[in-house]
Amino acid sequence: MNAKSNIYEPEFAGFIGLDWGDASHAVALADADGGPVEESTLVHSAEELRAWLQRLESRFGGRSVALALETSKGPLIHLFSHVPWLVIYPIHPATSARYRKAFSPSGAKDDQPDARVLLDLVINQRHKLRPLTLDDGPTRLLGRLCELRRKTVDRRTQLTNTMRAVLKDYFPQALQLVGEVLYSPLALDFLERWPDLLSLKVARPATITRFYYSHNVRRPEAIRERLELIDRAVALTTDDAIVKVGIRQLERLIQELRILQKHILEDEKQIAALFKDHPDAPMFRDLPGAGATLAPRLLAGFGTDRTRYQSATEFLRYSGVAPVKEKSGPRVWIHWRWNAPRFLRQSLIEWAGQTILYCPWAKAYYQHQKAKGKRHWMILRALAFKWVRILWKCWTTRQPYEEARYLQSLIRHKSPFVPHDI
Repeated sequence: MNAKSNIYEPEFAGFIGLDWGDASHAVALADADGGPVEESTLVHSAEELRAWLQRLESRFGGRSVALALETSKGPLIHLFSHVPWLVIYPIHPATSARYRKAFSPSGAKDDQPDARVLLDLVINQRHKLRPLTLDDGPTRLLGRLCELRRKTVDRRTQLTNTMRAVLKDYFPQALQLVGEVLYSPLALDFLERWPDLLSLKVARPATITRFYYSHNVRRPEAIRERLELIDRAVALTTDDAIVKVGIRQLERLIQELRILQKHILEDEKQIAALFKDHPDAPMFRDLPGAGATLAPRLLAGFGTDRTRYQSATEFLRYSGVAPVKEKSGPRVWIHWRWNAPRFLRQSLIEWAGQTILYCPWAKAYYQHQKAKGKRHWMILRALAFKWVRILWKCWTTRQPYEEARYLQSLIRHKSPFVPHDI
């Protein structure tokens, strides 16, 4: 979801400022042909909102109406974005707050004046705003599934961090016996079967060996090392208040992780199927380092509307990859862009990090910047900046990225990022 230039703005029959709330919404409405501003309050319910839209459609005869509100996502956007005669102008809260302060220096604030502020913005400052547009259904579905998967992965990380802390409390040896990946089938099965050192100590070596064999750990040296560790292991604590509660907490964590793993795998299957059938998949599928996880995220981030961004710079600003320069007298402050779509920026920077492993010039760029004393994340953001400019060109021309072609361009321009072995 993103904003789009208003070059082809329709002639509006009416204007609305809507200040949304959890239980109700304040509305300020004005006809395009003049008349007093009408103020009202809408109860937040699907029935009330749909009835209000029907009244508006009847009143304006289905002609275009401009609606300003302080959000670009959420239930109101889900409803309003599918009304064909409604043109939505998302207003950043900071914009309306500063606009309000400019004309209300007293600092007075309540919902109805906020609706009037939004109405004034959409009537008088509309040329500075950009209406909201939606990608096609498959692309939006792909993007939301990618975000859902990432949130689930983040939740899995939280749970494994908690599990690691719990085990350190009473059974630290388990961390050496199950490996680093605590959500792996081996780790979950091991901890479910032997949740404490005492239960593990009474198990026969042959039983433990068979367990490792069944989980594809068959190297004799590895199994011998683990059996020796178990044999010499001593309990950190035998306090029931610690051990018994730790076991109960561990059981719950194991159950949650099993469920999350199931959902992550199902999400990945759906994402792979949607990505495979998407017409833009060939452009993102073979990008260096993108893989099955990042390629769909990049596709969904760019979308399918080639008129959405008029330049690579416009996309860089929207995504938050382009830094912001603030200057006051002799002081210059450069920082990253606030309030950018986090998941998109995260996807671009994560992908830039992966390209260092698979792309020779990206690796050379990283090493060059590292030698200059730049920090890791600073380099990744700068590398993402370069990659977005390349990918935007590929996206607009519908031409997949060609590594050899880009390397030749670097050679022609005598770039310092040409790999030494070329």
